[in-house]
Amino acid sequence: MKDKRVLYVSSEVVPYLPETEISSMSFEAPRMINKQGGQIRIFMPRYGNINERRHQLHEVIRLSGINLVINDLDMPLVIKVASIPKERIQVYFIDNEEYFKRKATFTDENGQLFDDNDERAIFFAKGVIETVKKLNWAPDIIHVHGWLASLLPLYLKQYYKDEPLFKESKIVTSVYSQSFDDNLNSGLIDKIKFDEIDEAKVESLKTPNYSNLMKVAVDFSDGIIKGSQELPAELEDYLADCKKPVLDYQYPEAFTEAYTDFYTTKILK
Repeated sequence: MKDKRVLYVSSEVVPYLPETEISSMSFEAPRMINKQGGQIRIFMPRYGNINERRHQLHEVIRLSGINLVINDLDMPLVIKVASIPKERIQVYFIDNEEYFKRKATFTDENGQLFDDNDERAIFFAKGVIETVKKLNWAPDIIHVHGWLASLLPLYLKQYYKDEPLFKESKIVTSVYSQSFDDNLNSGLIDKIKFDEIDEAKVESLKTPNYSNLMKVAVDFSDGIIKGSQELPAELEDYLADCKKPVLDYQYPEAFTEAYTDFYTTKILK
């Protein structure tokens, strides 16, 4: 993977959020590519429960300042950056006062999903792509982790399909075990249609549950990695039928060789 460019887009990354399957692999996979001499960028949302002072986040003025249109509303995009200590790895944070100031990630104090998680997912996807455009950094691979990042493959292949920077980019999505039980806001499909994305491409999002979000991510990815040992049966069946390269679950202590082989022989072939 020497000199290859890999963009990691994740809903959570250690050390900024607690350790989970997603946050751990969103750190370990980039670290692996970094050690192999590849170039990496990591993007995640700047949730309000991330301690900016402790992690030394600072705003990147030259990248901030554009507005993203979400469901006909202008939402300012703010970009912050920090470095993971001892790793020489930079992490970019997508921020917006309306969507990410609250001191929580996905749910309120009663465990209820935030009603605007659908818009937060759209904002995150667009924000990552617009920032990478500003960086003028064309990734060979874009590796997506976590459901809040799951709309990125759709937006890249549909909304941004004529963007030359990503012409050669391949998308890998890691699919993890069920992350939430309820549905997102039922207006999600209309907000996607507002961006002139064909409803037929996202028919399943009429029921915006976890499995259907991941199915849409799978549909617009070039390869899939099983990020958890056990997935919902519905997603296991979908992956079995998807006719795309699928890498089975790899234990964290021994994933390096399998991931590298998957990237080089199945995705970049």
